[in-house]
Amino acid sequence: MKTERRSILKKLFTSIAGVAGLGTVASAKEDSAPEKEVGNITTLQDVPLFSGHTKFNNMVFVAGKGAHFEGDITAHTKHVLDELEKELIAAGSSMSKVLKCSVFLHDLNDYKAMNEAYKGRFGDKPPVRTTVAVYGGVPGNSLVEIDCIAYI
Repeated sequence: MKTERRSILKKLFTSIAGVAGLGTVASAKEDSAPEKEVGNITTLQDVPLFSGHTKFNNMVFVAGKGAHFEGDITAHTKHVLDELEKELIAAGSSMSKVLKCSVFLHDLNDYKAMNEAYKGRFGDKPPVRTTVAVYGGVPGNSLVEIDCIAYI
């Protein structure tokens, strides 16, 4: 009981000291966060711009994927979901482990057709999702862009 109380007090003090900027080197080493891992880095003029995915602990965050070719919303959605799946697999995850998706549509009138291409891609327990139409359109002339958060 005394050891448990001491442990709780130590964690509380460490937390308060960290907020106040009073942390010590020893506690920094002890409580340091693991390094993030990134994959498929996109560069602009040889400078890293963004990563295709970032892994942190058992989470993977996948950057938005678009479809940059001529086609309709069905073709674009299928392509984007295929690209998301490839990125998830490269990060050690899968479509069935996706927790959250954000869908960005060029035109809200494509909502129904996007849903038709989207349904079933995440298994029997689909992730939560936010869908919005983007003012000015999706970058790269894609009709849809989707990003996601998953676990490993």
